[in-house]
Amino acid sequence: MSQKLLICIVDDNECFRDALEALIISLGYNVAAFASAEDYLSSDLVAQTSCLISDWQMPGMNGADLQDRLIASGHRIPIIFVTAVCPEKERTRLLKAGAVSVLDKPFDMDALIACLYQALGSSGGGEPRN
Repeated sequence: MSQKLLICIVDDNECFRDALEALIISLGYNVAAFASAEDYLSSDLVAQTSCLISDWQMPGMNGADLQDRLIASGHRIPIIFVTAVCPEKERTRLLKAGAVSVLDKPFDMDALIACLYQALGSSGGGEPRN
């Protein structure tokens, strides 16, 4: 991969994952997409991830569990959660644990892009460098 920042996507919905991957590539970032939290955690890309965009509700390990595992292993990756359903109590917990945002599906792509730039700014990445 080039020196561009790496954005990782974890979502069990293939169509959504593919669309989000195309959007992130169009913004000039490298992207890697995974169908599950387990696939992401077993990859060699966790330490290289500049920002993670993850569904909250997935089969197997959900987004909150993924966030907990990353924190427990010392990876403080900015996370943007995207979800069709997320109880307010859980949303609050995700944000208190350091999530950048919890966006409800369907969401405005400009809102996601703003969250992405916010996440990368907080990690020192800023906007894409081509």
